[in-house]
Amino acid sequence: MGSALGFRTLCDNPLHHNIQWERLHMTAQLIDGKALARSMEAKLAERIRALPRKPVLAVLLVGEDPASRVYVRNKVLACERTGIESRSVHLPETATEEDVIRQVRAWNEDPTVDGILVQLPLPRGIDAQRVIETVALEKDVDGFHVGSAGALVTGREGFRPCTPSGVMEMLESIGYELRGKHALVIGRSNIVGKPMAMMLLEKDATVTVAHSRTPNTKELALAADVIVAAAGRADLVTADMVKPGAVVIDVGMNRRPDGRLCGDVADDVRDAAGWLTPVPGGVGPMTIAMLLVNTVRSAEMRLLAQ
Repeated sequence: MGSALGFRTLCDNPLHHNIQWERLHMTAQLIDGKALARSMEAKLAERIRALPRKPVLAVLLVGEDPASRVYVRNKVLACERTGIESRSVHLPETATEEDVIRQVRAWNEDPTVDGILVQLPLPRGIDAQRVIETVALEKDVDGFHVGSAGALVTGREGFRPCTPSGVMEMLESIGYELRGKHALVIGRSNIVGKPMAMMLLEKDATVTVAHSRTPNTKELALAADVIVAAAGRADLVTADMVKPGAVVIDVGMNRRPDGRLCGDVADDVRDAAGWLTPVPGGVGPMTIAMLLVNTVRSAEMRLLAQ
């Protein structure tokens, strides 16, 4: 019978509760991000039906990056399922930075557009940060604008980046109490690592951020109750780095030589963790779900202000 943290033990004798024994007798419970995302979409659809018009998400894709095309397609499909109108523009690889900014500004000025998403990465020669800063703050449903980042750091209302927001929803879905827990974030990107650390801090976790220059990541991981792996490196987190029963959130998306998708967390972590997010089907669907949440919220605020 599983414990509250989802790992199995064969008896309650504390003599048996050493790390080696526990590692051999536990299987992590998976946090089904796809199922949670679909549940959130259903609730969003109800909110959308109460609005005088459909929310509108404008999506800009520049170039021919295969992964970006897949991500955009998945976002458009999620919009269709939920009742959000998506407007997509695909600019060629040869598009200039001014071409991209011109399109963003046109959407800024369009009163029917509620959210703007510029799919990253952008082709070489285009300053992604300049493009992001061009997006109107009230339409920054990706949460990447410096104003959105500042709101997060200072605890003010604003759009939160979608991937960290999705992680927080997943933790809430399993009833995990972060207060007083030690959380380790591996990765320090502006998109995931840094905002993830801030959101965990908001919930009173004690947060450590590790990165490529951190000399003792394994030691830090073994002390963590929650590990968020977001460094973009396959098999970065292995079972010998995970405290028995810890919650492990795998944000990575990598491809093995044989073509299989994998995250930053090795397969053997399933035998050490209490909870684990799968790849695919974990954080990815929740990232898209939170983008839809931000878009609907933007539409509600704009329509209420009219």
